[in-house]
Amino acid sequence: MNLCPTTCSTPLKEDDLAVLLDTQVFLWMNASPQRLSDAAKSMIVDPAQELLFSAVSSWEISIKHALGRLHLPEPPVVYVPSRIAGAALAAISIEHSHTLHAGSLPNHHRDPFDRLLIAQAQELDVPILTSDTLFDRYDVEVVRA
Repeated sequence: MNLCPTTCSTPLKEDDLAVLLDTQVFLWMNASPQRLSDAAKSMIVDPAQELLFSAVSSWEISIKHALGRLHLPEPPVVYVPSRIAGAALAAISIEHSHTLHAGSLPNHHRDPFDRLLIAQAQELDVPILTSDTLFDRYDVEVVRA
């Protein structure tokens, strides 16, 4: 059973443990790892753990950087791909089914990036590693970062 659609950059292996990273977790991993919980740090360094990074997060980082709401040591076009490669993250594409699913979610959370991440986690049937307590309102497994 392949958990990831064939269009994903890196298909998941069925025997791997997989978790989708929230954008904030990705940023903390790279700039402020001390902000992560011990459980999150253990999960991130576990070689058996498949860490999924969504194109949603690349989009969010790019937009927030362009608006001046996120400062990075280099432009997102350099920063994000180098950190994905450096952490050996599995890149997940945005699919039409994900966007349609996000639109059908209850309105517990108005952030479109988070709603799309939640939809992806639900469709891929994987937990999401986040510090955002609003994710708890959705039918998705949350691992607290």
